[in-house]
Amino acid sequence: MTGGWVTHADQARWQLQAARELAAILGDFSDLPLLVWTVAAAGALLEARLVGPAPAGQARGVLAAWREALGLEDYREWPGGGGTTRLHAKGRRGEVRVRIFASVFEEAR
Repeated sequence: MTGGWVTHADQARWQLQAARELAAILGDFSDLPLLVWTVAAAGALLEARLVGPAPAGQARGVLAAWREALGLEDYREWPGGGGTTRLHAKGRRGEVRVRIFASVFEEAR
């Protein structure tokens, strides 16, 4: 990369890095609950979302299992409005950034 410009070749290389990492993740952790994965267009970035609605406790458990498996140390929760909570975990696997998201409805107490 020269002059601060991102080239098509840079983007293609980053996507290939992310796709290879995703293949490794899916091969290594096929026993974990399914997530919907996206290889992002900018940078070497993988994003995942929890599949379908799930009770808050179950969603937290799924994210905890994936966080542990992938070594994602940055985890946050914040109110999303309408009784929902947004869950987010992120980290790196080599050169690839990984982010996992879920929006959950809090269970009645």
